[in-house]
Amino acid sequence: MTALTVVFGIFAIWAVVSALLCITRTNAMASALWLVSTMFALAGIYVLLQAEFIAAIQVLVYAGAVMVLFLFVIMLLNVEETPREWKRWPVWLLASGLAAVLTAELVTLRGYSPGRLAREISTMPDSMAIPAYVFPGAMGTGPDPRGVVGKIAEPLFQAYLIPFEITSVLLLAAVIGAVVLAKKRL
Repeated sequence: MTALTVVFGIFAIWAVVSALLCITRTNAMASALWLVSTMFALAGIYVLLQAEFIAAIQVLVYAGAVMVLFLFVIMLLNVEETPREWKRWPVWLLASGLAAVLTAELVTLRGYSPGRLAREISTMPDSMAIPAYVFPGAMGTGPDPRGVVGKIAEPLFQAYLIPFEITSVLLLAAVIGAVVLAKKRL
């Protein structure tokens, strides 16, 4: 077992435990902070997968901006702690069954190796066995001097600037609408 595997396991356990604590807390503020912890663990996993840009976006956008927005709305609405209701035991039973099925699937998938997956793909019909990493014309291109950020920023700020801004206005309208609905008197 390599050090990379150990660190990945630590981040994975951190993410799962934080996610469970996020959905089981009765205090909305505590749930939001556990969600931030989950997002930091996911950013660590992205770094291990050598996706540093996605890790930075995970921290800046989701753990930073979106969670600050969530926390402002929670504080503004003054959400109280919800009492536990034990009448929801069928939902917990369903969730436990779903968790058992997902655990069984993960145990089954543990037997897969890259070699086994390659053998299974190679025995598929030709129409289904096209690898996801094959892009026409990508063989002759060199690295972009602007890097990954430049490649992502160019279409975002040129072709998709208006939809990007419209999305931010819609999110702002949704937050304002939630505040107005929750607070009858501003």
